[in-house]
Amino acid sequence: MKDKKRAMGRGLGAILSAESKASINSATDEGADKFVGNIVEVPLEDIYPNASQPRTYFDEKALNDLAQSIKTLGVIQPITLRKEGEKFEIISGERRYRASKIAGLKSLPAYIRLVNDQEMLEMALVENIQREDLDAIEVALTYQRLLEEIGLTQENLSQRVGKERSTITNSIRLLRLAPQIQNAIRSGEISAGHGRAIISLEEAESQDLLFKKIVKEGLNVRQSEQAANLLKNPQKKAPVSKPAIPNHLKKIQKSLSDILDVNVEIKAAPKGTKGKITLDFKNQEQLDTILSHFRL
Repeated sequence: MKDKKRAMGRGLGAILSAESKASINSATDEGADKFVGNIVEVPLEDIYPNASQPRTYFDEKALNDLAQSIKTLGVIQPITLRKEGEKFEIISGERRYRASKIAGLKSLPAYIRLVNDQEMLEMALVENIQREDLDAIEVALTYQRLLEEIGLTQENLSQRVGKERSTITNSIRLLRLAPQIQNAIRSGEISAGHGRAIISLEEAESQDLLFKKIVKEGLNVRQSEQAANLLKNPQKKAPVSKPAIPNHLKKIQKSLSDILDVNVEIKAAPKGTKGKITLDFKNQEQLDTILSHFRL
């Protein structure tokens, strides 16, 4: 499993010299593209709240709870800052900023906005969404920025990135998951499909229950959807649970699923000495993809 506290952004020092850091304030300045569209780590001492922030009350207990989550998992969603000289004003994310100070962090992952950067940012984000190495949460964050910061409608966004509106909607819904569940998706512990099964439940308690069940029992996406339906309709008779497979077969099952890009299910005898592998495909294209991995 990947490190759950994986770094989200590069430090400012790794991108720009102190001189250029101070001089870049507009999208027309040389080196502005190093800021726009990227996530960078900004020292907390260089960040200050927006004086016109409409929200003036921050619940102390909620802040402490978030601070504890940040200590454990790090900051899952970067804040957004506006560069003003050598300092950075908070556009959104003051709650995360305050909780990070309580947690003792020295820096925060952040998106940086510059003067007149709208067109450059849109191009950077649309290009970013085409990358193959983004995890599902990074994709959702990029969609959200295109909608909120650029002001695209879901219809416009669908046309710009070549994705169905339902795909975009389902992606962004993942950002409503609890931080530990988002982090599990980012680290590869569970998939985005698992996340969609979890978010189908309305209550946070039920979501946490299903998340723990998925991890503990190694449920595949279909089994997770069935478990979610059972939690939504507890009066229904529970289906006969399938015997759990050994951990080494769970790893093989996930690896095959990742390689073939289809749902894979391994059924094995209690000792794991014999069994069968089931591969699901929805169309001829998926079947051809599966077959291309084998010499026939």
